[in-house]
Amino acid sequence: MSESIYVGVDLGGTTIKVGICNEKGQLLEKYEGATEVEKGVDTVIANIEKYVRHIVEQSSYSWDQLAGVGAGLAGFTNVKEGIIILAPNIGFRNVPMRALLEERLGKPVKIDNDANVAALGEAWSGAGKGIDNCVCYTLGTGVGGGIIINGKIYQGFSGMAGELGHISVVPDLEAIQCGCGKMGCLETVSSATGIIRMANDAVERGDRTSLALVEGKIMAKDVFDAAKSGDEVALRIVNRASYYLGKSMAAVAAVLNPERFIVGGGVSKAGDILFEEVRQVFAKLTPEPLQAGVQIIPAELGNDAGIVGAAGLLLRS
Repeated sequence: MSESIYVGVDLGGTTIKVGICNEKGQLLEKYEGATEVEKGVDTVIANIEKYVRHIVEQSSYSWDQLAGVGAGLAGFTNVKEGIIILAPNIGFRNVPMRALLEERLGKPVKIDNDANVAALGEAWSGAGKGIDNCVCYTLGTGVGGGIIINGKIYQGFSGMAGELGHISVVPDLEAIQCGCGKMGCLETVSSATGIIRMANDAVERGDRTSLALVEGKIMAKDVFDAAKSGDEVALRIVNRASYYLGKSMAAVAAVLNPERFIVGGGVSKAGDILFEEVRQVFAKLTPEPLQAGVQIIPAELGNDAGIVGAAGLLLRS
């Protein structure tokens, strides 16, 4: 019997990335093309079909070997029905994406949000390989999350499980309003956006920091670089972001008891200055039986996690 393959689609506002994976989660081929959001839903769906067919046709595999297609995107999804409820960056609202793609491709299709598929990718063949129970954080513009239980994505009753960025961790007197409308969310302090906000606030207050000398807009990397150089203001910001990330993990551990926390996204590239503090906070705030054997490690797949995880939707969701 010929080997089955699975295509993952990472649907972004600018580009559509597609990749072929085998049953072990190994990424065998990659390709990307323009999303063309401005041309509307029909064009975006047609482009997905075109790129999926292209990557299979130019590979050594046949169309008959394609067992199915998975797609991940930033937005709210009804996973059971295969409907994109709202995805602002691609202009989708109440789009029956699964049905549209199945009709075009003649193959089974599954969809999910980008944080869940990234978590599944890491669990399948990345930093969580061989681990049945893990929790993944994605620290970027916001804070995304995905929960893997018994090797599969945990959706919750309405598909909204894993919104780790909206765990309320900041005390009321320090809290600011999150984009979700609530106060004190993890996303307000541990995302790149939150770190940049704290840095800009420090500069505007007149704090003595090298961040005031940054030309142009301050980026999260500038803050971490300054902290590594011993800048006290930058260190304070990094420690605050790390503290609340570790605090959120302590709360998650008390509920889910995962074996591993995996941290990806641009902010995770800060390295030890972030991870060492997070581990210390987690150890301080988590009861000993709940922290025994638990690891907090960086993600491994980088930008490929979404493609791999989307392909894995056919096997592990």
